[in-house]
Amino acid sequence: MSDTKSCAMPTTVDTDFMTLTRFMIEEQTRCEGATGEMTQLLNSIATAVKAISSNVRKAGISRLYGIAGGSNVTGDEQKKLDIISNDLFISQLKNSFTTCALVSEENEKVIEVETNRRGKYIVTFDPLDGSSNIDCLVSIGTIFGIWKKEGDPKGEVSSSDVLQPGSSMVAAGYALYGSATMIVLSTGCGVNGFQLDPAIGEFVLTDRLITIKSRGKIFSINEGYSQYWDKSIAKYVESKKYPGEGKSPYGARYIGSMVADMHRTIVYGGIFLYPAHKKSKTGKLRLLYEGAPMAFICEQAGGKATTGKERILDIIPSDIHQKTPVVMGSTFDVDDYLAIVKECEAEEKK
Repeated sequence: MSDTKSCAMPTTVDTDFMTLTRFMIEEQTRCEGATGEMTQLLNSIATAVKAISSNVRKAGISRLYGIAGGSNVTGDEQKKLDIISNDLFISQLKNSFTTCALVSEENEKVIEVETNRRGKYIVTFDPLDGSSNIDCLVSIGTIFGIWKKEGDPKGEVSSSDVLQPGSSMVAAGYALYGSATMIVLSTGCGVNGFQLDPAIGEFVLTDRLITIKSRGKIFSINEGYSQYWDKSIAKYVESKKYPGEGKSPYGARYIGSMVADMHRTIVYGGIFLYPAHKKSKTGKLRLLYEGAPMAFICEQAGGKATTGKERILDIIPSDIHQKTPVVMGSTFDVDDYLAIVKECEAEEKK
């Protein structure tokens, strides 16, 4: 008699999971006049993210660590994975037949798509955010923003087509390459998270309608630059570290990868700050492919995003690589910061 045990399919397996493609098709059916181009575009982005994720996972084995030997237009040293990720994104977006212009952190000028492959969307992206952390295996990511070109998509792309405020964005998202690979996405109707299931090679909806807490317990800022901060930033951070008797201080968390820091902020609540300071008077993060897309996600999740003087999504860019100060996260936490900004401004006027 055989002692082999029979193997039954676990009854807890979800056979009706929602993939990113299915999610977008269902969203598409709810939008009158939808053409399916957005679904096609997001599928191309998802394919690029899968390829980047694969390269990130095997970077050490494939000798993809280290500097490529140059720097990008914003002055950051390019890593080998930066170049590979950028090429993957450009190739997928051009061949999606849904885009007319692309803006990348790694390219000095706007990348115009050939006329016979043009669609109606303009995509801005940081192909590999936090790449300085690649070699030590810290979580990194990809950020992207999507705008719609007005008029004939086959026509000439003007500067006004590309230099639109974040409030005109039709979709934005980021991919996180951490303990799992995840795409967090908004098409203007809330924020949803999709984790890559390596068994089937598909992004599956795992976090529906993500919302950020109105107040958190974490602040995230590079305190190494504290000697260069203006008074409002210094005073705000001090208030979180030393809140007074009977109150608990905030925890300090800073990774140095905007995607990783902001994902934690969205999941746990709190505030992320990359302000302007004496050494970087306009901030360091770029508006079109870092600040605006992440501000869009933050606001869609119920949070707030500001420069300290104005709403990030209201800024009309003057250059594709324009920098901006960034303060975003839980609404009450951002409001606390803005209140201190007003106090400091009032003190200066006295």
